[in-house]
Amino acid sequence: MNNIMNIDGFKAIITYDNEIEMFRGEFINLNGGADFYANDVKELRKEGQKSLQTYLDVCKEKGINPKKEYSGKLPLRISPELHSQLVEASLRQGISINQIVQNSLKETLI
Repeated sequence: MNNIMNIDGFKAIITYDNEIEMFRGEFINLNGGADFYANDVKELRKEGQKSLQTYLDVCKEKGINPKKEYSGKLPLRISPELHSQLVEASLRQGISINQIVQNSLKETLI
């Protein structure tokens, strides 16, 4: 399981890289890549702030929106059996398959 660090309103996934024996952070939900490394959490936060600021400066300079925007559409492949079960559940509950999937995802993410 990875941890998430919030830096100035942006979230970064934090992992430990055994090969270089350092913590690694990588910002998520950006239109580009921004990562950072450090030996301890305090330094990791500092390096994250530097990396983020550099990224935001470049985006501003190039007129790019720094945050990735999502369409809300999620292509999903499932087995025919599960699809059949979803149709039955949808009819039984009187709601759309989309609503069943949304409800399940919300429940999982809580």
